[in-house]
Amino acid sequence: MAKEIKTKTDEELIKELSEKRTALSGMKFNIAGSKIKNVREQRGTKKEIARILTELNKQNRV
Repeated sequence: MAKEIKTKTDEELIKELSEKRTALSGMKFNIAGSKIKNVREQRGTKKEIARILTELNKQNRV
């Protein structure tokens, strides 16, 4: 996943970031409603969002 992020353009990263944030908000409601049994999936999504944001910041500073 980390290698894939480094090769993507800013537009692709922003699109993926938006998708991940939408998925995360949906997960929060499903976890609260006990519809999701794998609550660790939320943690992984948060880490992916952080990786994308880190790469976006790194690309913009160079």
